Amino acid sequence: MLAASVVLDPAAVVAPVSRRTFGSFVEHMGRCVYTGIHEPGHPQADEDGFRTDVLALTRELGVTMVRYPGGNFVSGYRWEDGVGPVAQRPRRRDLAWHSIETNQVGIDEFARWAAKADVEIMYAVNLGTRGVQEALDVHEYVNHAEGTQLSELRRANGAAKPYGITLWCLGNELDGPWQTGHKTAQEYGLLAAATARALRSAEPGLELVACGSSSSAMPTFGSWEATVLEHAYDVVDYVSCHAYYEELDGDLGSFLASAVDMDHFVDSIVATADSVGARLRSKKKINISFDEWNVWYLSRFQGQEPRADWPVAPRVIEDEYNVADAVVVGNLLISLLRHSDRVTAACQAQLVNVIAPIRTEPGGPAWRQTIFHPFAKTAALARGSVLHTRLDSPTYATARHGEVAVVDAVATYDGEDGDLVIFAVNRDQTDSVELTVDLHLFNADLHLAEAWTLTDDDLRATNTREQPDRVTPVPAQRVTVDGGTLRVVLPRVSWSAIRLHPARATR
Repeated sequence: MLAASVVLDPAAVVAPVSRRTFGSFVEHMGRCVYTGIHEPGHPQADEDGFRTDVLALTRELGVTMVRYPGGNFVSGYRWEDGVGPVAQRPRRRDLAWHSIETNQVGIDEFARWAAKADVEIMYAVNLGTRGVQEALDVHEYVNHAEGTQLSELRRANGAAKPYGITLWCLGNELDGPWQTGHKTAQEYGLLAAATARALRSAEPGLELVACGSSSSAMPTFGSWEATVLEHAYDVVDYVSCHAYYEELDGDLGSFLASAVDMDHFVDSIVATADSVGARLRSKKKINISFDEWNVWYLSRFQGQEPRADWPVAPRVIEDEYNVADAVVVGNLLISLLRHSDRVTAACQAQLVNVIAPIRTEPGGPAWRQTIFHPFAKTAALARGSVLHTRLDSPTYATARHGEVAVVDAVATYDGEDGDLVIFAVNRDQTDSVELTVDLHLFNADLHLAEAWTLTDDDLRATNTREQPDRVTPVPAQRVTVDGGTLRVVLPRVSWSAIRLHPARATR
C-alpha cells in the first residue's frame, strides 16, 4: 500500500469558505430549461410548471447560486422576449445551439424558480450582439423598485418587488470565435468598462464579472485578461475562468489529474491580474469567478454532424458520467476550495441534463448522476475556513501534466463548532493509499463524526434511469483517529470526505 501524509494547522488559514463556490449554471441550451427545470404537465410540476423533483434535487445538491441565462446563448438573447404574457412571446432562432427558443421561460419565471430553490441569481447580459443600453434596460427591469417604464412593466408582469440581483456577468466567452459577436480583447475591454460604469451609475454596489479566457488552451490566454483588465480593472470585481475536462485517448492518468490544470489556470490568471493592478498602482485585488467548470466530453460533441433542422429543446451533450468522472469532479472542488482566497464564485456547468449532475426524462423521473455526489457532500460539509494543506505524497507520471501527486487534499475548519473536514482523492489506478493526517496542532480531542468514499471496482459504472443509485458514496471502512492522528485508507481512484469534531460537539 502507498502512503501519504498531511499536516494541518488551524491558524494557517487560506480564506473563509465562500458559499458562492457551490454555484451552478442554467442556460437556455438543450433540455436544461425545458423538460429540465420547467415542464408543465409533468406529474410533479407545480403551479408554475417547475418540476418539484428537480427542485428537491437542486436543494439536496447544495447549490447556492445559479448563473443565467447563458452561456453562448446569451450573446444573441433579447431579454425582453421573455417577459409579459407567455402566449404573446416570440419564437426566435438560437444561433449558439442551432435551435428554436420559445421564450416560455424568461427572467420572471426564472426568478420564481430561484426563490423556490433558495439560490442567488448571477445574471449574464448580452454584450455580443447588444451592449450598454441592453444592460441598463434589464437592470432597470429586475432591480429598480418602481416609478420607471421598465420597473413598472415588471410590476405589471406580477413582480411587485425588485429581484435585487447583485452579481452580473458582462457577457460570455467573447474571446471565442464561436461566440455570436466575438470581439478582440481591445474591443471587449472597452465595452466591458463602459457597461460596468453605466451599471455602477445605476446601482453602485453591484458586483461585476469581466469575461476572461474560455479555456487555458486559447491562443490569447493571459494576454486577453491583461488587455481587458487594462481597461476595466477599476470598475469590475471579478474576471471569469472557464474549463472543461475529459479523458482523451484512454489516458486516464492525465484525466484524473485534471485539477493540476485548474490550479495552473487560477494561478496564472491571479498573476496576470495582479500584474495589471501593479502597473495601475491599484491596491484593489481582482477575484476570480470560475463560472463554468465540469467534466465535458467535448470531443464527442464537436464530432457530431450539424443539424439541418431547428428543433425546440433538443437533446444536447447529455453526457452520462461514470466513477472516474465523479472523482475528477471531487478533485476540481478541492482545487476551487484551495484557491478560496481569490476564487470566491464558481458555477458547475450545467444543472440539469446538459453535462449535468441531475438528469430527467420528459414525463418521467429525475435522478442523480455520479458527479452529483461529491458536489453535494462538499457543499454540505465545507464550513468555516480553508486551511493550508502541507501534503507529502508519492507521484506518478502523466502525458499531459508531467509528474503529479497521487493524493490531492484540502481541509476546512469551523472554529465555532470545531468541525474539521478533509477532502481527499487517490488518483492511483491500482493501489490504495494510507493517508495520515497530523492533528496535534488542534486544541481539541477530535473524534470521527462521518466518513464517506466514492469509488467502485468498475470505474466506468454509471447511474441510469434504470439504476439511479448504482454509484453512491458509502461509509468509509478503514478510518481511525487515535492520539492526534487520523489514518484513512483511500481506495484506488476514489474521492473521500472525513469530518471530525470535538467530543463535546454535536451536529
